[in-house]
Amino acid sequence: MGPIVLTQLATGLSVLAGAVLVKSVMDHNPMAKPFPRCSTCNGTGRVTCLCSRWSDRDIGCRTCAGSGRMSCSSCGGTGTGRPIPARIAVPPPNRPSS
Repeated sequence: MGPIVLTQLATGLSVLAGAVLVKSVMDHNPMAKPFPRCSTCNGTGRVTCLCSRWSDRDIGCRTCAGSGRMSCSSCGGTGTGRPIPARIAVPPPNRPSS
Protein backbone atom coordinates (compact mmCIF):
# COMPACT_ATOMS: atom_id res chain seq x y z
CA MET A 1 0.00 0.00 0.00
CA GLY A 2 1.24 3.39 -0.93
CA PRO A 3 1.17 6.48 1.27
CA ILE A 4 -1.80 7.93 -0.65
CA VAL A 5 -3.93 4.84 0.01
CA LEU A 6 -3.05 4.90 3.71
CA THR A 7 -3.94 8.58 3.92
CA GLN A 8 -7.31 7.98 2.26
CA LEU A 9 -7.98 5.02 4.54
CA ALA A 10 -7.14 7.06 7.65
CA THR A 11 -9.36 9.91 6.45
CA GLY A 12 -12.27 7.56 5.79
CA LEU A 13 -11.95 5.92 9.20
CA SER A 14 -11.83 9.28 10.97
CA VAL A 15 -14.96 10.46 9.14
CA LEU A 16 -16.73 7.24 10.11
CA ALA A 17 -15.65 7.57 13.75
CA GLY A 18 -16.88 11.17 13.81
CA ALA A 19 -20.27 10.16 12.41
CA VAL A 20 -20.62 7.42 15.05
CA LEU A 21 -19.72 9.90 17.78
CA VAL A 22 -22.26 12.48 16.59
CA LYS A 23 -24.97 9.83 16.32
CA SER A 24 -24.33 8.56 19.84
CA VAL A 25 -24.52 12.11 21.23
CA MET A 26 -27.77 12.78 19.36
CA ASP A 27 -29.29 9.50 20.61
CA HIS A 28 -28.53 10.25 24.26
CA ASN A 29 -29.41 13.94 24.29
CA PRO A 30 -32.92 14.32 25.73
CA MET A 31 -33.12 17.97 24.71
CA ALA A 32 -32.73 17.26 21.00
CA LYS A 33 -36.23 16.31 19.92
CA PRO A 34 -36.73 15.51 16.26
CA PHE A 35 -38.89 17.99 14.40
CA PRO A 36 -42.00 16.64 12.68
CA ARG A 37 -41.95 16.14 8.93
CA CYS A 38 -43.14 19.01 6.78
CA SER A 39 -46.75 18.46 5.73
CA THR A 40 -46.30 20.26 2.41
CA CYS A 41 -43.42 18.17 1.01
CA ASN A 42 -43.91 15.12 3.26
CA GLY A 43 -40.36 15.42 4.54
CA THR A 44 -38.56 15.39 1.20
CA GLY A 45 -37.75 19.10 1.12
CA ARG A 46 -38.73 19.29 -2.56
CA VAL A 47 -42.06 20.02 -4.27
CA THR A 48 -43.21 20.08 -7.88
CA CYS A 49 -41.92 23.21 -9.59
CA LEU A 50 -44.35 25.80 -10.88
CA CYS A 51 -42.97 25.44 -14.41
CA SER A 52 -44.13 21.82 -14.57
CA ARG A 53 -47.53 22.51 -13.01
CA TRP A 54 -48.75 24.91 -15.70
CA SER A 55 -46.73 23.89 -18.72
CA ASP A 56 -47.48 21.83 -21.78
CA ARG A 57 -45.03 19.01 -20.95
CA ASP A 58 -41.91 21.17 -21.10
CA ILE A 59 -40.05 21.22 -17.81
CA GLY A 60 -37.24 23.51 -16.89
CA CYS A 61 -36.69 26.92 -15.45
CA ARG A 62 -34.05 28.67 -13.38
CA THR A 63 -35.72 27.68 -10.11
CA CYS A 64 -35.64 23.92 -10.70
CA ALA A 65 -32.71 23.79 -13.14
CA GLY A 66 -34.67 21.45 -15.40
CA SER A 67 -35.48 18.86 -12.74
CA GLY A 68 -39.14 19.78 -12.31
CA ARG A 69 -38.69 19.93 -8.51
CA MET A 70 -37.93 22.98 -6.39
CA SER A 71 -37.25 23.65 -2.70
CA CYS A 72 -40.29 23.54 -0.48
CA SER A 73 -41.30 27.03 0.59
CA SER A 74 -42.90 25.82 3.84
CA CYS A 75 -39.80 24.22 5.35
CA GLY A 76 -37.09 25.89 3.27
CA GLY A 77 -35.95 22.57 1.85
CA THR A 78 -35.12 20.94 5.19
CA GLY A 79 -38.08 18.56 5.16
CA THR A 80 -38.87 19.26 8.79
CA GLY A 81 -41.67 21.38 10.12
CA ARG A 82 -40.42 23.78 12.73
CA PRO A 83 -42.73 25.75 14.95
CA ILE A 84 -42.29 29.47 14.54
CA PRO A 85 -42.17 31.24 17.87
CA ALA A 86 -44.56 34.16 17.94
CA ARG A 87 -45.08 36.83 20.55
CA ILE A 88 -48.53 38.23 20.86
CA ALA A 89 -48.68 41.56 22.61
CA VAL A 90 -51.96 42.37 24.30
CA PRO A 91 -52.24 45.98 25.32
CA PRO A 92 -53.72 46.71 28.76
CA PRO A 93 -57.36 47.80 28.69
CA ASN A 94 -58.04 51.53 28.62
CA ARG A 95 -59.16 52.82 31.98
CA PRO A 96 -61.64 55.64 32.06
CA SER A 97 -60.29 58.80 33.61
CA SER A 98 -62.12 60.02 36.69
